[in-house]
Amino acid sequence: MSRNKRHNPYARADAATQRARKEGYPARSVYKLEEIDRRCSLLRPGQRVLDLGCAPGSWLLYAAKKVGGQGRVRGIDLSALEVALPGNAAAMVGDALQPSAEVDAFLAELAPYDVVLSDMAPATTGTTFADQARSAELVERTLDVAERWLAPGGAWVAKLFMSEAIVDLRKRIRSMFEEERILRPEGTRSVSYEVFLVGLRKKPPAPRPA
Repeated sequence: MSRNKRHNPYARADAATQRARKEGYPARSVYKLEEIDRRCSLLRPGQRVLDLGCAPGSWLLYAAKKVGGQGRVRGIDLSALEVALPGNAAAMVGDALQPSAEVDAFLAELAPYDVVLSDMAPATTGTTFADQARSAELVERTLDVAERWLAPGGAWVAKLFMSEAIVDLRKRIRSMFEEERILRPEGTRSVSYEVFLVGLRKKPPAPRPA
């Protein structure tokens, strides 16, 4: 084993990763969503769910299971999924944060959504400040998606590399949702500085002036 693998906590499959694979999920991140779901009563049968940055597919599979046969799930990612999806789920290769006719047509099939999820993280540079800034930008853009595609009363979840940007992000979340939470699931690795921001019960759009 190389020195890098001995000292890199992400290089080896830990117990949670092994458990996820046994249960049919491609990544251990499923247990983070499971805990968020449990603590926030996020996913219910019959819902329509949008998963941004859905690869490798664990969150998409979990959401599809929770919403059941009467629910529907859409996922979008820059990379193609390598897992088989159930009949109530579909995914496309594309950029949900760069609107296009193709992406809009795909998302419009189920819109508006009851839940918008994002476990997206930027490609890290090794520079903490730059990675935090890029993570915050991703969160901002998922909120843009939620403003457009999430139904009033709906919920939103996004991953953030913790930084001072959380102050302004929380202000925006409070302006859009009746309740906001910050969670660090137990399954998060000890070396990670990620948290999950949650917005519950999206407020209806403000009435336009007469």
